[in-house]
Amino acid sequence: MTPTETIPTDRTSRTDWLAVAEELLPAFAARAAGHDADDTFVAENFAELRRRRLFSAAVPVELGGGGASHAELCEVLRTLAHACSSTALAFSMHTHQVLIPVWRWRHDRAPVDGFLRRLAAEELILASSGGSDWLTGSGRAEKVDGGYRVTARKIFASGAPAADLFSTMAVYEDPLDGPTVLHFMIPFEAPGVKIHDNWRTLGMRATGSNDVTLDGVFVPDAAVGVRRPSGRWSHPWHIVAAMALPIVYSVYVGVAEAARDVAVREAMRRRDDLATQELVGALDTELTAARLALRSMIAAAARDRVGPDVTNEVMIGRTLAGQAVLRTAGLAMEAAGGAAFFRSAGLERLFRDVQGARYHALRGSAQRRYAGRVALGLDVND
Repeated sequence: MTPTETIPTDRTSRTDWLAVAEELLPAFAARAAGHDADDTFVAENFAELRRRRLFSAAVPVELGGGGASHAELCEVLRTLAHACSSTALAFSMHTHQVLIPVWRWRHDRAPVDGFLRRLAAEELILASSGGSDWLTGSGRAEKVDGGYRVTARKIFASGAPAADLFSTMAVYEDPLDGPTVLHFMIPFEAPGVKIHDNWRTLGMRATGSNDVTLDGVFVPDAAVGVRRPSGRWSHPWHIVAAMALPIVYSVYVGVAEAARDVAVREAMRRRDDLATQELVGALDTELTAARLALRSMIAAAARDRVGPDVTNEVMIGRTLAGQAVLRTAGLAMEAAGGAAFFRSAGLERLFRDVQGARYHALRGSAQRRYAGRVALGLDVND
């Protein structure tokens, strides 16, 4: 796909991306309930993000993009989530897939400038499968002349209905190195690529996170951007952790903030009630915990280096932020009273949407074991 209409951006001046996001909020908010009720992808919102050049906001200015920082984009996503959780979450999955090569270009001198220039010039949209693959990867890559044949079924490909390129991975049984995860991007229009229409969920219903199947898809050697050992932490995956998790959890903190605002509005009718005052106080306490945890994740990612220690800080922040946003949403339902049970208030949708915070890696015991190994001076891969 190529955009049919864009707003030219003067790359010699600094774009206020947060202000751009704030301009989009009223229209996104007006459409959110309808997309949720109909299980329909936020296509209009993605078209508007493209028109305002937000899909290339993370690309460095010198490569033709908007030059937005990781921290700035976290704030943009948190803000967008106030209007439409699904738009923000689907956009976050594109955004971190841009920030990863940007980090590699800046710090590893990786030859990804051509891809980033193309992304900015064409305002390309990316979908990914990293949320379902994680360390081990999935799918089978078989070596053929000039590349690989890949067969796989990928889940949670958020934004797929609007995306141009699919950033995914498959496992190649390397005769020397053993199971090796190959990372690559392929066009959604490539032969053998199929997007299913099967995203029917409790919350985040409008992200278009459909399954994608790859049926013998040819991946040229030149399209493989990263090779890493399957099932083990390595430098490329530490980059993913640092760039992706703060971006994703910025969305959930934004959803929790929106829930808090609805709850306080409803609770104002009972503002002199002592129990209501305590509930609202507990609500703001939990939301502050979520914000502080998110802030620690963003600060860790801003250190211009990655590794087990940075990943540990990000993952601890992910656990704390995730727990706090879930508690915030629960308290918002209580503080708002019976009104929260009605769809018209909008709070039950936010409560459902925030439940997605449970499911991103690292979860539960895996995160705690990782933190314990770092604290005890042990190799995170042993």
